[in-house]
Amino acid sequence: MEAIAKARHLRYSAQKLRLVADLIRGKSVDESLAILTVMGNRKKGAPLVQSVLKTAVANFQNTDEGASVAVSALKVKSITVDAGPQIKRIRARAQGRAFRIQKNLSHITVVLAD
Repeated sequence: MEAIAKARHLRYSAQKLRLVADLIRGKSVDESLAILTVMGNRKKGAPLVQSVLKTAVANFQNTDEGASVAVSALKVKSITVDAGPQIKRIRARAQGRAFRIQKNLSHITVVLAD
């Protein structure tokens, strides 16, 4: 039995979120939540990944088969962080020029399995 949760269009770059996602890939849900709680002070992406993980757990528990399975038995089967679209903005510079600023967005997908 699997459960999937996605978060799309997060205002954080995929490269920075992958550093956090690599820490919990393949670990149990309890261990992953503990790691993300500790990392929350150091990495802004940790609470974002943590919320998606909690959503995946809730999705698993709301299924007929998942209601009987304990949360401690779940593992993070896969977690992927993909690049999303870029928000393009213009910033005024000297002598009438304009510089483009690109703000990166990302998508997180978490798959849990028992």
